[in-house]
Amino acid sequence: MSMDFEPVIGLEIHVQLNCETKMFCSCPNRPGDDPNRNTCPICLWMPGNLPLFSREALEKATLACLALHCEIQKESAFDQKVYYYPDLPKGYQLSQFHKPLARNGWLEIIGENGAPNRIRIQKIHMEEDVARLVHEYEGRHPVSLVDFNRAGVPLVEIVTEPDLRSPSDAMEFLRLLRMQLRYSGSSDCSMEQGTMRVDANVSIRPRGTDVFHTKVEVKNMNSIRNVGDAIAYEISRQADCVKAGEPVVLHTRLWDPDKRVTSPMRAKFEGPCVPDPSVPLIVIEDEWLETMKSRLPEMPAHREERFVNAYGLSRDEAVLMSSDRELSEYFDSVVRFDVSPRLAAQWISAQLLPLFKEHDENPADSPVTPERLAGLLAMIEREEINANSAREVLKKLRDGRSSAQQIVDECGYRQVSESAELDALVDRVLEENPSAVENFHKGAAKAMGFLMGRAMQASGGKANPRLLKEIMTKKLG
Repeated sequence: MSMDFEPVIGLEIHVQLNCETKMFCSCPNRPGDDPNRNTCPICLWMPGNLPLFSREALEKATLACLALHCEIQKESAFDQKVYYYPDLPKGYQLSQFHKPLARNGWLEIIGENGAPNRIRIQKIHMEEDVARLVHEYEGRHPVSLVDFNRAGVPLVEIVTEPDLRSPSDAMEFLRLLRMQLRYSGSSDCSMEQGTMRVDANVSIRPRGTDVFHTKVEVKNMNSIRNVGDAIAYEISRQADCVKAGEPVVLHTRLWDPDKRVTSPMRAKFEGPCVPDPSVPLIVIEDEWLETMKSRLPEMPAHREERFVNAYGLSRDEAVLMSSDRELSEYFDSVVRFDVSPRLAAQWISAQLLPLFKEHDENPADSPVTPERLAGLLAMIEREEINANSAREVLKKLRDGRSSAQQIVDECGYRQVSESAELDALVDRVLEENPSAVENFHKGAAKAMGFLMGRAMQASGGKANPRLLKEIMTKKLG
């Protein structure tokens, strides 16, 4: 994009709350079940049935708002979006248009220039999700099917101010927002599974001005990377339009991740919203709100600072250990067993996270519990086993129920630290590799590494590396 233009970006993020039931009935919130299994007269909106608003949905939505530093409104209410919804049985959607649940939130990201940038959140409102439309063919004839399992599932829509100025800032904001919401326990925020859906409103203007120009909405982005790519393409497309003297028209476009382009979808319109008489006014009392605030866990930024100050982690280690709520709680639990925090962070990041990924596990349900990992790390600290053996023990911890101590004893992994035994081992290695010894004395630094490798190999990987190197260095003079 030419330096003559500046992008102006706002996001609308729909987040599906992980409630047990739908928003206005007791049907299970399991959209992935067999089609139309989770329905009832209320969520199918049959005559004579009134909605019953979910208290859990309000609690989860409030926690999400608090995690994003929003001001919870004393009163909020549902409205009818009075334009046709083919994927809702009543033909319209219940949403909070006039009186949203929360306003005036923010998240602070680190911008492209490395400086903090506070992105304002205009409002967060609750609404019900729509059904899933399935378009397919019967022979040559197209048919559209509707799965109502998702209809009525509780959502919050998060609307930002147009404070973002680059695709990378939008991506960073979404990463931070997803982390905050996952910490709050309100949602798993999976774009791949559709529990977080993002629309981007993109416009451009002459650099240095503060006038808002015509925006274009972009939909159909199923990853944070796709959001960044779609915004970047749309900025470039609009800049080309302006340079060619063509107007930028208000409308909605779809992102095609295969062709990596946006394409027109429909004209952008806003239908009227009128108060809904079937759902009572929601009144938030101070005592209840304080209870919700007390349920909010220690959030990532505070946890990161605690890991640095209390545990002595580096900033990068603290960022990684606090990047996910389950991971941070796992790390906290390991450290409580009186093992070195830095050693725990290093082993979790370098050894355990790849193991979780390989077996598609979460820290909370891994067979390598904090207690079992702490037992292994304690043996490393006491120099009972070396790092190579410890990696083998870790694999066996995941595959069985034995403790680290039992595995070490059963498999003979205990480290060789007897000076006499190591002394004899080094003598043998030096005698068998005279050319490497000669090269070392000529100043070849790699010769030491070669000799250490041969000595470790001769010990079956069990030698204490620290003592081995001390003896090797002494004998080489």
